[in-house]
Amino acid sequence: MSSDLKQSVEAAAERPEVHAAVADLYTAVQREIDARKPLCVISGKCCRFEDYGHRLFVTTLELAAFIGAVPSMPTGWDGTGCPFQKNKLCSVHQARPFGCRMFFCDPTSTEWQNQRYERFHADLKRLHESLGVSYFYVEWRTALRECLSTNQDNL
Repeated sequence: MSSDLKQSVEAAAERPEVHAAVADLYTAVQREIDARKPLCVISGKCCRFEDYGHRLFVTTLELAAFIGAVPSMPTGWDGTGCPFQKNKLCSVHQARPFGCRMFFCDPTSTEWQNQRYERFHADLKRLHESLGVSYFYVEWRTALRECLSTNQDNL
């Protein structure tokens, strides 16, 4: 699967309509977030997957849009958490995937987040179909290792 994923992501990343479609979806996501106003206390929990028992999954289209904006992995990543978290902040905030955009530690947002995640994920799946892009749904760090260039051997 890894070579199929990488080929699909690289081909999609070359298509301007892919980037436009993902940007439009992310704009719609942001409108929902702005309307709900969930609390973010900048704890960094969202990026420390092992510490808080969660994982981030991404689709082919999200990866294509991401690698168009962030073509390589940061150096010095130990393989845990998100490699793009720096001092509890996202160093790729503008390019971050959909799941990052939808996740808030705010306990009053759980139900809202789950409902909106399902809705927008369904929209993402339909975009894969309409754009003719193979649909993969893979764990974030696995996908990064497969799709982004790196100078590190220990990943």
